Amino acid sequence: MNALDTNRITRVAPYRVWREEDEYRFETDYGILYAVNFEPESMLGGIPAYWFGLANRSLTASPGDVKIRATVTCIIEEFFRSNPDILLYMCDSANDQQAMRSRLFMRWFNAYARQQDFYIRTEMVVDEGEENYIALIVQRSHPQLQTIITTFDMVIEQFKANKPQ
Repeated sequence: MNALDTNRITRVAPYRVWREEDEYRFETDYGILYAVNFEPESMLGGIPAYWFGLANRSLTASPGDVKIRATVTCIIEEFFRSNPDILLYMCDSANDQQAMRSRLFMRWFNAYARQQDFYIRTEMVVDEGEENYIALIVQRSHPQLQTIITTFDMVIEQFKANKPQ
């Protein structure tokens, strides 16, 4: 993955973003530290893909803060500017709040001004009795868009059928 330009992100994001280790971090007005990371994934048949991760490093409840959404959106936009790859997102299942997190992520994405430039699909799969919400995000202009969608569908069906991969 190509590194993201934190200066470019910070110019447009409401919070200053910096890189520390393999994460892109920002701190809110409430002193809460967030980290975004991108982990490589190979399940889409060799097409470059990354798991998007968002973590509250402060482990403190965050009040409703629209600047978080705006900053995360700027980071994702820079990811796609630097990397014409695929993003995958699985909602954290802590406290059995994965369905709520999935709805929040989709609300954030639906508020994004350039959402029409992206294909996004969410699916729910059950693994060992736990519901997991997974999203696929790819630029509609990606030359392998249909292959990506078909491969994602096949992987999801394997999960749903509980077949080993």
